[in-house]
Amino acid sequence: MGDSRELHPEAELGRKSKPAQEALPVSRPAAWNRFLIPSVADLIFILLVLSLTVGALAPRLLGDAGTGWHIRNGELILETRSIPRADPFSATMQGRTWYRWEWLFDAAVAAIHGRTGLAGVVFLSALVIASSFTLTFRIALRGGAALPITVAMLMLAIGASAIHLFARPHIFSWLLALVWFEVLDSAEDSADTRRLYWLPALMLVWVNLHGGFVLGFALCGIYLIAGLVRLLRAKDSVEGEGIRRWIRHLAVASGISFLAGLVNPFGFRLYMHVYQYLSDRFLMDHIDEFRSPDFHGAAQQCFAALLLVAIAALAVAGARLRTSELLVVAFAVYSGLYASRNLPVSSILLVVILAPLVSVELSKASQNTALAPRVRGILARIDAFSGRMGALEARFQGHVWPVIVVIAGILLSVHHGRLGSSQLMSARFDSQRFPVAATDWIEAQGIREPIFSQDYWGGYVIYRLYPQSQVFLDDRHDFYGDEYLKRYLKIVRVEPGWDRELESLSPTWILLPRESTLTNILKEVPLWKAVYEDRTATLFRKENAGGDGP
Repeated sequence: MGDSRELHPEAELGRKSKPAQEALPVSRPAAWNRFLIPSVADLIFILLVLSLTVGALAPRLLGDAGTGWHIRNGELILETRSIPRADPFSATMQGRTWYRWEWLFDAAVAAIHGRTGLAGVVFLSALVIASSFTLTFRIALRGGAALPITVAMLMLAIGASAIHLFARPHIFSWLLALVWFEVLDSAEDSADTRRLYWLPALMLVWVNLHGGFVLGFALCGIYLIAGLVRLLRAKDSVEGEGIRRWIRHLAVASGISFLAGLVNPFGFRLYMHVYQYLSDRFLMDHIDEFRSPDFHGAAQQCFAALLLVAIAALAVAGARLRTSELLVVAFAVYSGLYASRNLPVSSILLVVILAPLVSVELSKASQNTALAPRVRGILARIDAFSGRMGALEARFQGHVWPVIVVIAGILLSVHHGRLGSSQLMSARFDSQRFPVAATDWIEAQGIREPIFSQDYWGGYVIYRLYPQSQVFLDDRHDFYGDEYLKRYLKIVRVEPGWDRELESLSPTWILLPRESTLTNILKEVPLWKAVYEDRTATLFRKENAGGDGP
């Protein structure tokens, strides 16, 4: 995100300037080493892919039940070769218009799931997440950041994103937001406005992948505001004309992007639906991911650490940043504090902007005579090490090992995570978090009536039981609307009048977490009988219902 450079010569800072450390002599690796030895960027990519597929982070990707209904909806798209306009999964909303804005993701994961099962869905998600953070690392280095500083800040960004490491379409917004930012920032920085016209093509894909496409318009608005500020500060007519040209091209590219965004199954109605969704105060206040982060969690504390870095960097050298960068930092900080779901993109933006700033300031500190000689010596050694590592990083460009990992991951996914007799990739929904055994029992009993359950279980129930059974609710909160969700919350919280609300829905089957408040209450109500229970879930049947099942 950019702005005037008249007060901040690139020789002094500038995100696109090369760090002075690169001038240090570094032994040149042999030609074959340049291709066979992985760079740090390669290692980041490889480690993330492995962690998310066969390592400690692997269980997180299927930690959100919404993945289930995305797959089933994609199967409908592929089967009918059309995009659903009305909901097929809910017993309570039959025929209601469903804005399937993520249809492209759904179709893609359904096609992959059909060939590889959940293993392929997990591997695709791991690739997208790893690519996002690897690209973040490379952009920060190109901007002049020291390698150790960038790695440290990137680890914080990955930690802050941990709460949203799910196999869902929002991860594509991380990658597309970063690419969108880089197009804007590099175009402003180089005055080469032609690259701005990649934005409409990006928007054409983004608008059909995830609702986060609105972030692209927000970033365009930030750059337009920054351009106007630069214009007001222009020192002469020549500089002013260059800024006007930049603003014109950005405005045209933004306008074309807006039109490109209309190329979706719902046209302008999708824009209106997203606006109504994001402006619904009840939904924003009651959906966990839209609420402000709770800084008692580890992920939120990683974001807090990035905020502290941002405060320190801006206090010391904030004036050196361009206006656009300052505005993007302010936007990233505000959006991250506003809603937990924004933490990944906010963290990524903070890294690519602040890592170069922090790196330059630490390099300058190594020459600051006001510091103790021992401190200057430590900083000088760190600075020299950073320079050598940065130079080596630039020379290892073979990327052989990431390619091998991708090929191996594809082959492993095709074999459903198995290598011979060993199950290397265990891609499955956690039986302690989701009602795995309970849905096995429901399926075996041939129960075909709709099942009332928690919203965060609905997607899993759809994945396991559709079209055998439908749900009363799942996590498509924008689809169900606030009035229906108010009724649902009254029921699951057992608030006064909950029984009347439940009766008005007329469910025969209720599937709940074993230890929930509603579960304990229903066990005391003669009308409901617990017909199945395990460590995770309890299934109730309405007495004298006369429906399918036992």
